[in-house]
Amino acid sequence: MTVFSHRFDPTVLREYDIRGIISETLRPEDAFAIGRCFGSLVVRAGGSKVAVGYDGRLSSPDLEPQLVAGLRACGLEVLRVGLVATPMLYFAAYQLGTDGAVMVTGSHNPPNYNGFKMMLGRKPFYGAQIQEIGRMAAEGDVVPVSTAGSDAQVDVAAAYADRVMQDYDGGERKLKVVWDPGNGSGCAITKVLAERLPGEHFVINGDVDGTFPNHHPDPTVAKNLEQLIAAVANEGADLGIAFDGDADRIGVVDNEGQILFGDQLLVVLARDVLKAMPGATVIADVKASQVLFDEIAKAGGNPLMWKTGHSLIKAKMAETGSPLAGEMSGHIFFADKWYGFDDAPYSAVRLLGIIARARETLAAMRAALPQVINTPELRFDCAEDRKFAVVQEVKDRLAAAGAKVQAVDGVRVLTGDGWWLLRASNTQAVLVARCEASSEAGLERLKAQLAEQLRASGLAAPDFSGANAGH
Repeated sequence: MTVFSHRFDPTVLREYDIRGIISETLRPEDAFAIGRCFGSLVVRAGGSKVAVGYDGRLSSPDLEPQLVAGLRACGLEVLRVGLVATPMLYFAAYQLGTDGAVMVTGSHNPPNYNGFKMMLGRKPFYGAQIQEIGRMAAEGDVVPVSTAGSDAQVDVAAAYADRVMQDYDGGERKLKVVWDPGNGSGCAITKVLAERLPGEHFVINGDVDGTFPNHHPDPTVAKNLEQLIAAVANEGADLGIAFDGDADRIGVVDNEGQILFGDQLLVVLARDVLKAMPGATVIADVKASQVLFDEIAKAGGNPLMWKTGHSLIKAKMAETGSPLAGEMSGHIFFADKWYGFDDAPYSAVRLLGIIARARETLAAMRAALPQVINTPELRFDCAEDRKFAVVQEVKDRLAAAGAKVQAVDGVRVLTGDGWWLLRASNTQAVLVARCEASSEAGLERLKAQLAEQLRASGLAAPDFSGANAGH
């Protein structure tokens, strides 16, 4: 009997997924090992069926068959949904009644990356569970090889599009919309929705290309939205919508070509959800503007600040029964009528319904929000074995000084000027900082306080030059 044993490059087992550089830290044999180990967990949990999808990266067609082979070796029935957006795989898990799901995707990383996102049952698979995959592989702790496994191709695209369109509630008003799926795996579904929605729709960068020839597939970076902004202006569109490489994150540009940040978008969505569900809990991550939390409360909701990370947010939504959540990174989660997972095409359709019913433009909605000045997310290197320690040191000093601190995820320090945040990234050897104030002078004071705390822990302050932005 062949004894299974495999060692992963230690850098690929991340907090929320498995991800690495093709042919350097991630190879097809890793995909087989993931199938073997994750499949064993499904079998031990009493499951028999797993859905698998993959994104448009050049390496995905090499990884997906190996993943399937590993799952089949566990005796599982594998339902292969093909090249799809990540939320379409999540949808398949519900639609097909599977016991788990694995998506081969490098998300918004550069073209030479790839990876795996998983759900076990209906829950996100992350943190210690991903580390457990590494242990199982190293120790060969897997179920015996079975010849009972099988695989079949299943197309969920039509069912997904039908279900998404079921929740479009924009009436007859016809919008003009520009879409940019960024040559990612959301291209096909973008074209289907653009065809079915009322109004005029223009799709740019709409063909899958794993080299991402037009721009990097990350809609939270302003540079990657330049084409979309230009197209919105050229077409005189009501808004522009962008997706990341696997379409689980959304970026939005209003009719004036201004970017709506994740927290501003969540304000627009939350007001609509709260009309139907007054008093409901709406969750946002710790990096979001105070404006968001205030506006949720003003709209009759219960704002809840939570830890950054899509898996952590999904788990908190399930725990609290929240119908809506979002992150600054563009992950938006609907659970009022939808399934509670992050889904950019679905979020786009819900947003279009709101704008089509509104008397004002999206730009007017954005402009009416209280104006604050903030830095973008600032990321700077800090050794893996120091990053959490630095945050704890800062927390201890602030506690001794009697500062007002929210410690949900790192430290978010509240002052008369506004707030500043310092947290350790769960996925990289970096610290993340952000500051927000009601005035330029206040923002400078916050940045000085942050820099002082970093210096006290032996770190240089991040480069704040050019970092201020109205929001």
